[in-house]
Amino acid sequence: MKAKFIYLGVVLAALSLTSCNFKPKVAAAKKIEVNEFFGQWTIDIKGGSVGWLEVRQEKGYIDADLLWGGGSVVPVANVYLHNNSLIVERGDKVIRTKNEKNEALRSHQVTNWLEVKRQGDKIVGYIYNPHRDGTGVDSTAFSGTKLPAPPPAPDLSKVKFGTPTTLFNGKDLSGWKLINDKQKNGFSVSNGLLSNDPVQVEGAHVSYGNLRTEQEFEDFNLKLEVNVPAGSNSGVYLRGMYEVQVVDSYKHELDPHNMGAVYSRITPTSAAEKPAGEWQSMDITLCDRHATVILNGVKIIDNQPIFGPTGGAMKSDVFTPGPIYLQGDHGKVSYRNLVLTPIVK
Repeated sequence: MKAKFIYLGVVLAALSLTSCNFKPKVAAAKKIEVNEFFGQWTIDIKGGSVGWLEVRQEKGYIDADLLWGGGSVVPVANVYLHNNSLIVERGDKVIRTKNEKNEALRSHQVTNWLEVKRQGDKIVGYIYNPHRDGTGVDSTAFSGTKLPAPPPAPDLSKVKFGTPTTLFNGKDLSGWKLINDKQKNGFSVSNGLLSNDPVQVEGAHVSYGNLRTEQEFEDFNLKLEVNVPAGSNSGVYLRGMYEVQVVDSYKHELDPHNMGAVYSRITPTSAAEKPAGEWQSMDITLCDRHATVILNGVKIIDNQPIFGPTGGAMKSDVFTPGPIYLQGDHGKVSYRNLVLTPIVK
């Protein structure tokens, strides 16, 4: 009997040693290299807005530019690889306290950041936004698709055009609708003009909507006339994707936010604006992700590539048809003689 117990003890000890040395095989996580994030990415942000990210190798460091929802394409504060994720940081100076002269006494550099992961041929992740009072962090999901480089500039002398379409009949808003029908419509028709007047009510902010064509288009030429009062601001979106800026920028230095610019992306080569309150003509051609803009008879953008959406884009897919839309939430503006001629391919 004693021998049996000794034998059993030896067996259990052997099993114990065997189990301690047993390590199940676990597949190692694939190491992501930073160059897998290089390139341009068009981004869908949860909630419906659009972004764009370009990541590139510079001499001795990685750099990136970012568009997030509205606003401009801007350089990031920092970008680096960490635990198989690309971290993209944005900085925002926040003044905490001021003195009696309204001068800043204490400021913080508040950082929000994107944590970007590769998922097949796409990117996914979250943007993290710290609460301004320091009590927590909000997060919003996003996904992105890599954009190929724009094709070579098209030979516009060989482009074939179809039948022109009059977008505005001069009588009513037939063929147009708000992008968001829950917002207030500031556009109206009078004396043959399509005008926007987003009047604010004292004590409460009124949310005005953007006006779009019911029709959608691929590539085209768009001609129109616009009148911008002093200090006012609007925009004409091509395929709901690219904003050609409409603004009172008479006698301003050249800038990618001036009249006729592709907002924050393409700077006009010359200043062709007229003074505020005068009618101005725009002749815009969109073809193969390239833009040509003639403002008041002067070519200020000559067949230049557009690398991605501008702030306020309706969708991220730059290859699908889209409407013409007029920005309605900024300031007074009037349009007339809007005629679109499609490019036939």
